[in-house]
Amino acid sequence: MPTIKPNTTLAQLVIAHPELAPRFDALGLDYCCGGQRSLSEAVATAGLDLGIVTAELQATPPRAAHEAESTWDGMDGLVDHLEATHHAYLRDALPRLAALADKVAGVHGTNHPELANVAALVHEIRADLDPHLLREEQVLFPMIRELAAASEAPTFHCGSLINPIRVMLSEHDTVGELLARIRTSTGDFQVPDDGCGSYQALYAGLAELEADTHLHVHKENNVLFPAVLEMEHALRAATT
Repeated sequence: MPTIKPNTTLAQLVIAHPELAPRFDALGLDYCCGGQRSLSEAVATAGLDLGIVTAELQATPPRAAHEAESTWDGMDGLVDHLEATHHAYLRDALPRLAALADKVAGVHGTNHPELANVAALVHEIRADLDPHLLREEQVLFPMIRELAAASEAPTFHCGSLINPIRVMLSEHDTVGELLARIRTSTGDFQVPDDGCGSYQALYAGLAELEADTHLHVHKENNVLFPAVLEMEHALRAATT
C-alpha cells in the first residue's frame, strides 16, 4: 500500500508507485505534463476531495515495477525503451484508430454527431505525433545517446539540449490537450447503448491511447529530460 503525502508531486508519486498512473487517469489528474504539481494542488484544481482521493490512492494494490523499468540502464537505456515500447505502440495504434474513428463516425454519426469531432481529433493527434516521433528519433535521442557516452560536454548544433527539449515539452502539452478533448467528447469513453463492436473497440482503443501516451510523456518530461539536463550541466561545469 503506497504512502501518499499531499505535498508530493504527481510525477514523484508515479515514479515511486507506477500502479498509481491508471488511477490518476481515471481521476482526471495530469501526472505527465502537469506532473510538477503537488497532489493537494492538483486535487483542488480538479475540484476533488483530498481525503477521498488520498484514501483511494492508498488502497491501490502495489505491483511489480512497470514493464521494462528494471532494464533502463541510464539515459540511453531509457531512450531505447521509449522507442521500442511507446514509439512502436503509437506507430501501430494511430493509423488503426484513425481508420476506426472514420468508420464509426460514418456509421453512427447521424445519431452521435460528436463522433465527427472525435475522428478529427484523432487525425490531429496523428498529424502532431508522427513528426514528433521522428524529431525525437532523428535529432534529440541521438544527442542524448552521445551525451550519455561522453566524458566531457559534447558540442551540439543547437547549443544546449534545453532548446530541443523545450520544443518537445511544448508539443507534449499540445498532445495532452488533444487527449483531454477526446476524453470530453467521448464522455470519458462511455459507449452508448446503440454502440456496435467497432464503437466499443474505438473507445477502448482511445482510452488505451490516452493511458499509454500519458505514461510515455511522463517518462520523458519527469524522468529523462531532467536527467539529461542535469548531466549536461555537470559535464559543462566540469570543463570550465
